[in-house]
Parts: sequence; structure tokens; C-alpha cells
Amino acid sequence: MKRLLTVFVMILGWATAVWAATPAPWTSLRAVSELSHAQAAQQPTANFEATVTSRGKGSMFVQDGNAAIWVGADIKYTPSLGDRVLIHGTVQDSFRPIVMADSLTVLRHGRMPKPVPATYDELNRSEYDCRFVTVHAIVHSADMFINSGVPNYHLTLLTDGGTIDTWIVGEDPDKFKNLLDAEVEVSGVASLIYDGKMQQIGIAIAVPSPDYVKILHRSSADPWSLPVTDMDKIITAFRVNNQTPRIRIQGTLTYYQPGTAVVLQSGSKSLWINTEFEKPLRIGEQIDATGFPALQNGFLSLNDSEIKEDSIYMPIAPRKVTRHELSSSKNIFDLVSIEGQVVMEVRESGQDEYVLVSEGQPFSAIYRHVGQEHGELSPFKQVPLGSKVRVNGICILEASNPFKGEVPFNLLMRSPDDIAVIARPTLMNTRNLILVVVLLLILVALMVVRGWLLERKVRQQSNATARLEQRRSRILEEINASAPLAEVIRLITEMLSLQLRTGYSWCEIADRPMWGTAPPKGHKLRVIGKDIIGRNNIGLGKLFVARQRRSMASDEEQELLTMGARLAALAIETRRLYTDLHHRSEFDLLTDIHNRFSLDRYLDERIDRSQQMAGIFGLIYIDLDKFKPINDRYGHHIGDLYLQEVAVRMKRQLRDSDILARLGGDEFAALVSVVRSRADVKEIAHRLERCFDAPFVLEGYTIHGEASLGIALFPEDADNKDGLLNAADAAMYAAKNRKRQIEEMLELHPLTEMKQNSKT
Repeated sequence: MKRLLTVFVMILGWATAVWAATPAPWTSLRAVSELSHAQAAQQPTANFEATVTSRGKGSMFVQDGNAAIWVGADIKYTPSLGDRVLIHGTVQDSFRPIVMADSLTVLRHGRMPKPVPATYDELNRSEYDCRFVTVHAIVHSADMFINSGVPNYHLTLLTDGGTIDTWIVGEDPDKFKNLLDAEVEVSGVASLIYDGKMQQIGIAIAVPSPDYVKILHRSSADPWSLPVTDMDKIITAFRVNNQTPRIRIQGTLTYYQPGTAVVLQSGSKSLWINTEFEKPLRIGEQIDATGFPALQNGFLSLNDSEIKEDSIYMPIAPRKVTRHELSSSKNIFDLVSIEGQVVMEVRESGQDEYVLVSEGQPFSAIYRHVGQEHGELSPFKQVPLGSKVRVNGICILEASNPFKGEVPFNLLMRSPDDIAVIARPTLMNTRNLILVVVLLLILVALMVVRGWLLERKVRQQSNATARLEQRRSRILEEINASAPLAEVIRLITEMLSLQLRTGYSWCEIADRPMWGTAPPKGHKLRVIGKDIIGRNNIGLGKLFVARQRRSMASDEEQELLTMGARLAALAIETRRLYTDLHHRSEFDLLTDIHNRFSLDRYLDERIDRSQQMAGIFGLIYIDLDKFKPINDRYGHHIGDLYLQEVAVRMKRQLRDSDILARLGGDEFAALVSVVRSRADVKEIAHRLERCFDAPFVLEGYTIHGEASLGIALFPEDADNKDGLLNAADAAMYAAKNRKRQIEEMLELHPLTEMKQNSKT
């Protein structure tokens, strides 16, 4: 019986212990939110009801009465705002307790809780953390951004006490238009902004949608209509009404830069303090500092500070950390120690910098020269590259947001002694391996030098031949591509200079400037020349090379000069042929004025220019009267001479900016490019018509010529090329018909004309 009683007692004790080791889950949100850091760190189970007040990807805020909390919910279904939900999960410790949900059940759809009016000071003291609140403020900035494909707005709100960052989910262009300096009432979930050490650095409000932004009054002035202020005058608009109270802190001095800053550390907390204090201080002393709290680039600091020594020496040992810990923003301004390998070191006038690599990533350890601005610098502590070192210093970062992932960091050393060599570079390092490779290469080079010397001459000749062929091929390509003649001749003279190892090679062509490089006057060089002969043995110019007198004439220089002269002849004749073909394509062969193709191109260019500049220009269509009888009576030779003389006379009546073209047969056109009105075109047309008044005397024949003219004005008569030509042609034919009618009338009524002439 005693044994059974003993066993029963043992079983009861075990069950009691198990029940005590597994506490019941917390079933109310208020109870969870009031857990201490120690209780939350034990990660108890929670199972409670609450209302969803804000939701995002993988997280939400929930509220029940006056209690609210942040919930991490990695679930597929996202509840709606106002839904009443049952949350089951695990409590975790943070700035305040949070819950990581294992499951979430929507119980019913409901309404959002009534927002509580909150002031900046109340929010800053975290009195309404995670609760649905309303703030009254002025909009200082309003920017839209895209988050996971969804439009969001970020507003910076100015309240009595400070600024609040507001994030609004959703897009409402009409509401957020002209929002700067507007008076608004914003409702959303209040939260705090933390740095990597979970220190409060600001206030944020998560607004569920644009509907929770109420615009009370828009700004009466448009910010973009303000007068422009000179950049060096913007300080005249600076106003601050700072009611931040002075505070006092204590800590151990871990960094000191006289006249600039000190860093104090107390346990796991550390702070950057801006001060003009310059008296000697000892690293490790306990220090009192008084000043004004501030944020600089997202970091907590104390500004306008004064320092007081406590005469207590309490040194802090640097905490050994890894690169990952430092880059995760968890050691801002802490005194830390890290190991790495030195890959570079730099001495500057203001600081010494050592670049180290730790865990495959680089960072810098910096020692600033304190109090040595005008004196000699202390000796530079050189560390052999490749050494493994331990560095002590203050961790400084570029950003303090722990949610942005890893960020770059550096260490500020207090003295050169903060960097110590743990292990010097091994013999098997990159530098020594390079030296070994260099020595081996030298030995190999010495072994093959004899063979290289024997093959050197053959190789040089082969290379020279290859280079010559490459240059010759390039010259032929340039000739085939119709490159400018000067460029081709330059390549030829350069080829001769390089192949004959001389700096002087040039070419002289009739009616052309000298191309290439000729020696100065009074030179004492040996000059070799080669005539450039074209087809039909026509001399085109001469190619020259100047060499030292001590150099001997050789077959090589003659062969090269002959090759250069042939290439030059080919280039000259090709260029002349290309120029002649280009001229034939642009100008009429008989009259040597522009042809129809050329006129079309100039018309297109003039129309484009006039459309861009809103300009006008004129087109005159000219048709020679009774040209066929001239050909029939005097022959085509006289007709051609007549056309040539007509072209000469008409061209004299035009300005340099105008263009005369033969369209074919006895039809011409004049493009009058610069006019102010139709009267200017008519005046030029009248001059063209009058140039036929004097008879044409051609090889003893006297010919009286006439022409019918028609004009068109761009864009009045037409705004395109074909329209202008048709309009001018139609006007010409109208003029020709009027002449014909007058002639027919004179033939029918000659007496009437005589009477009219006598009266005249």
C-alpha cells in the first residue's frame, strides 16, 4: 500500500510539473500587450480575438478596445479592414510584445474602431502604439511610390511638436493633387520608427486608404508660383521654434575628437554627441553630457552639448563582433572589435585609412588626425598588406534602418594602436607567387633568347609584309568607299613613312595643296620622288620621300614609291570620276545648271526648313515660247546654244541663294528661297521675263526669244513639293494662254491695234 501511495504521489507531482511547465495561452489582446520583456522572451502561446485596423504583406495591426498589437501573419488569406478575427500564435519580444500568428480565422465582418485624437507628444511617448488614432497636421511633403505593384503615398506631416511620417495605401490623384501646405486630419495606426538597436527615432502612421485622409483646408498659395530665391539667400527664410528640452546623460567615453564630437557608451547603449569641447579627456572615463536630443541622417545624437568629467575611470572593453553583425545596424556607435585582412592603406592629410576584408566584404578602419591640422603628422603606422589584423573602434554606418538589409559600415579608431597585427602575410601570398612567376618567366626567356634572335629578322620581315598589306588593303577600301582624296593621300604618305622609317613623305598634285609632311627648308636629307601617272600616260602629280643621307638607295624604297604612286593615281582618278558622276547626277549636261532631281531635293529641304521656321519661299515655272520653231528653222545646234544662253541670262537675274534648274526640253524652274511676300517673287519673275527683251545673237543668227512664267508661293498656294510644282505650272500655262489669246486677237483685228498704238 505504501508503494502504491508513493507511486501515486510521484505521478501527481510529475503531472503538476508538466502542467506548470506548459502555461495556458494568453486569451486577451490586452494581456498580451501588457507582458513584460522577460515574459515575452519566453515566447508564450496566445489565442485571442481582435479587429483588423491595418494590413500589409505578411503583417497587420489589430485592436481590441484600448489594446492593440502588431501581428506577423504569413498566411494566404488577407482579412479586410474591420474584420473580427481569431488569432492563434506565439508571443515574441521586441520594443513591445508582438505576435507571430500560426493561424487566423475571420469570425465576422465589422467596423473599424473609432480613431482616438492624439498629439505629437502622446505618440512620441508611445501612449497609443499600434492603436487607431487621428492627428491634425500640415502637409510638408507628399510623394507617390510603388510598393509591390500597389501605388502608395508618403506624407510628412508637421504637428505641434514635430514631424510624423505617414504611409497611405492606395491611389487617389484628385485628393492628393496640390496637397502641399494643406491642413489635414489623418486617421491610421500609430507606430514608432526604430534604428538597428531598436531605439526610437521617429513616429509613423499607417493609413489604410486615402479615405482616411480628410482635407480641411488646402493651401491658398501654389508652391510652384512662389518667387524664385537665390541659392545663397535661402537662409533668410529659415525659421525654427525648437521647444526640445535640455537633457543630461552619463556614460563611458569611448571616442573623442576635440572640438567636434564624443561618443559615450552605457551597457548596450551608445550615443554620438556633437560638442565644441576641446579640453583633454581620457578614453574610459565616465562623462556627463548635457545637450538637446536630435536626429542626424536617421541616427540619434545630442547637439550643442557641454561635457563634464566625473573623474571615474570605467574603461569598456571592445565587444568582439562579426561583419554581419555590424552591417545589420545593431552596433551603431558601439565600441567593437573585428578581425580582417588588410588589402590597402592610405595616408591623407586629415586621416589614415586601412581597407580590410572580413567575410569576403570590404570595410574601412579610419584614424582621424586630431589636433594636427597645422603641425607635422605623427608617423604613419604601416601594416604589411595581406596581414590579418584586429581593429578596435566605433561603428559608424550609412543608414540606420534595420529593415533595409545589410548596410555599409566603417570603424573610427581612437589611436593608431587600435589596429594590431595578428598574423603577418604568409609566404604563399599573391605578391610572392607573382615574384616566382616572374623569375620563371625570366629563366624561360633566357633559354629561348638564342632561338628568338635567329628568328627575329624573318619575323620582322614577315610582320613588315603583313603590315604593308594591311595598310594597302585599308587604302583600297577607302578608295572604294569614295573617301576624301586628302584622307587617302594621308594614308599613302603614312604608309611610306612607316615602311621606310622616316618622318617625311608628301604628295604634290596640280591645283591642290601639298599633302603629307615635307622636311623644313635647308634640310640635308636625300629626297626620292616618283611621278604619279594616270591612264593614257597623263601626269597627275608626284610622290616624295626624304631619308637620311647616310641611308643607301635600295630596291625596297623604289618598290614602295611605285606602289604608293599607283595607289595615288587610282585614288585621284577614282575621285575625279566620282566627282564627275556626282556633278552629272545634280546638273544638266547642256546648260550646267541644276536638273530636275537636284531641284526636287532642294525643294524638300526648303519645305522642311520653312515648316520648322514658319517661313515662306517662291517657285517660278518658266516655259520658253516657240522653242520648237527655233530648232526646226536653225537646227538643234543653234537650239542648244539658245538654251545655254537663256540659262546664263536667267541665272544672272537670280541671287546667290536662289536656284535655277532645267526640268527638261524648254522648261525651267527657279527656287526663290528668301522672300517676304508674293511681291518679291513677282519682282524676280519680272526680271526673268525682261531678260528676253534683247535678241540672242548665235553664230550670226539673231533670235528673238520669249518665255511664259508662272509663280507659286509656299505655303499659300501649296504646302508640298508636288502641289507647288503643279501650282506654278498651272500659273505658267494660264500666262501662256493669255499670250496666245492676245496674239489671235491681234491677227483678227490688226487695224484696231494700229489705232491703239497711234493713240498711245
